[in-house]
Amino acid sequence: MDTLYGKISDGQRISKVEALDLYIKGDFLVLADLADTLRRRKHPEPRVTFVIDRNINYTDICVSECRFCAFHKKTGKGEGYVITRESLCQKIEETLTLGGTQILLQGGMNPDLTMDFYLGLLKDIKDRYHIHIHGFSPTEIHYIAETNGLSIRDVIERFIEAGLGSIPGGGAEILVDEVRREVSPRKCSSGSWLDVMEAAHELNLRTTATMMFGHLEKPEHIIEHLDKIRTLQDRTGGFTAFIPWTFQPGNTDIDVQPATAVEYLRVLALSRIYLDNVDNIQASWVTQADKIAQTALVFGANDMGSTMIEENVVAAAGVDFMLPMDELIRLIREAGFVPAQRDCFYNIIREF
Repeated sequence: MDTLYGKISDGQRISKVEALDLYIKGDFLVLADLADTLRRRKHPEPRVTFVIDRNINYTDICVSECRFCAFHKKTGKGEGYVITRESLCQKIEETLTLGGTQILLQGGMNPDLTMDFYLGLLKDIKDRYHIHIHGFSPTEIHYIAETNGLSIRDVIERFIEAGLGSIPGGGAEILVDEVRREVSPRKCSSGSWLDVMEAAHELNLRTTATMMFGHLEKPEHIIEHLDKIRTLQDRTGGFTAFIPWTFQPGNTDIDVQPATAVEYLRVLALSRIYLDNVDNIQASWVTQADKIAQTALVFGANDMGSTMIEENVVAAAGVDFMLPMDELIRLIREAGFVPAQRDCFYNIIREF
């Protein structure tokens, strides 16, 4: 392990086999030190960023019925919603009033929504408001393409023309199909998820990447997921950030104990070490709460994500940590960093 530690400290790229050894056998505090060293090497300025935005779920009706999701409503049951324009506008105006610069627009795979609905939603927002739209995960885009008889590239091009500014990394879960078949059998394959991201990058649309772990995956699946992200990033350079977060089992069909804070921080540190070509690693205070998110800043994270004016999906699983901007700033300062508001592309708007 000392040889591997030295290789990482020297800035050399590690293999999947080495990453698995590191994940299983690596000393917890040595991992933290290595990840922090690499983070400071990539970001020498003593700054931790965050974005002011709001999660807007345009529908909770979904045919996917993922076993890990406590948010969705089944089709044909007379339940669920599709957002009204009035509600959408109210949410955006509140976001702008609070200094927000973007919205995260995501929803279920709703068979009743047409291409015209999605394009109209985007155009209405851009016609009325000066706000960045970070929207439609790869699983949504794949589903929309499939149900409308279009290619993935066609859908993304039309969305860009209507006002889409970037794509979030949702729906990745674990990018290994044997795991996906167990937790989200109706969602697109790992290859299709990556195809959407590659098409977006080819169209100069930046995206984030995520990983939800702590359910039915094994350690080697986590490494495989990270390797697929790193491999695509080598080709395209289109990922702005990576966000690992832990599965929340409350109100879901997967009966496991929640991953511990130590497990979360170990994966976070490993992400910083393995993803040497992804600049930004984001802490997940939504699932980990304030103190562990603060600790994540010395385990490789350089970003605190969003102030999350609204969040519904994780909250449906019974986890409802909320941090107002002032508290986020305090946590960053107390960890020894300078808090800074950013935009979706990690351009600094202001420091505090």
